[in-house]
Amino acid sequence: MAAAVGEVGTLLEFAGVSKSYGSVRALDGCTFTAAPKRLVGLLGPNGAGKTTLMRCLLGLVEPDAGTLRWRGSPVTDEVRRRFGYMPEERGLYPSMPVDEQVRYFARLSGLSRSAAARSARAVTDRVGLGPELAGRRVEQLSHGNQQRVQLAVALVHEPEVVVLDEPFAGLDPLGVQTLGGVLRDLADEGTTLLFSSHQLDLVQHLCQDVVTMDRGRVVLAGPLEELQQATRRRHIDVTFGRRPAPGWSTALPGVAGGPAAERRVRLTLAADGDPATVLRAALAAGPVLRFALEPPSLEEMFREAVHR
Repeated sequence: MAAAVGEVGTLLEFAGVSKSYGSVRALDGCTFTAAPKRLVGLLGPNGAGKTTLMRCLLGLVEPDAGTLRWRGSPVTDEVRRRFGYMPEERGLYPSMPVDEQVRYFARLSGLSRSAAARSARAVTDRVGLGPELAGRRVEQLSHGNQQRVQLAVALVHEPEVVVLDEPFAGLDPLGVQTLGGVLRDLADEGTTLLFSSHQLDLVQHLCQDVVTMDRGRVVLAGPLEELQQATRRRHIDVTFGRRPAPGWSTALPGVAGGPAAERRVRLTLAADGDPATVLRAALAAGPVLRFALEPPSLEEMFREAVHR
């Protein structure tokens, strides 16, 4: 399935990327593009192929077929030096102090000793690891602070693309807020971020674009607002000044939901439903304080795309 993500230019392109492990088809002709300066949510049930897709991009797994392109040219090892990666599993040295560890990964990314020290100080501060934590060993930190170290390692060489595998897993609300803020700031500054998550409400809040996978295939991809506008299912929220006439919406074509006698009603509008018809019926049933046509949630779109 060919799909475009983002609106301005193409930074990354996946063209027919496939990968099998024996008889298991992990990726099956995955095709989509991602634009610069975007937050892209990578969605899918367990086993959909999200991690394999990210590993192909990072050069950790070689695809059997298809092409990965960066600004129109093949993705090479040199290009991958511009990428940052935050894996779901820990990729840190537990007994190494935080500041030393971040400097070490900066040096592995090609920074000079002095540049690595400067960048490590800046990035640990950015992710919320102040001086009181920077000198501690990773194994002494909480789960949330270990996540911050992992993020600092992914960002220390100032990559143009950051790939994050379930970065919000196990974080408390404060950790989610902090990490979300860092990701938004990075996108505003020009970084493209691709991250997988099962937290659909969080993806809807953070991301401009989504890529949904199922059984190794890309089944839905594009700017979130455009996908919502294109869907056949919508909702109507109606608030009355008093209880409306009973059954006012039950006979309307293409409309489901209720209970229709309550002051606040949420109706589901099918493709053949007409909002104007619903509005006329609502006005006839009682005084209308609010009438709003709402797009489907990302969770609804996800369930429809993967048929679950």
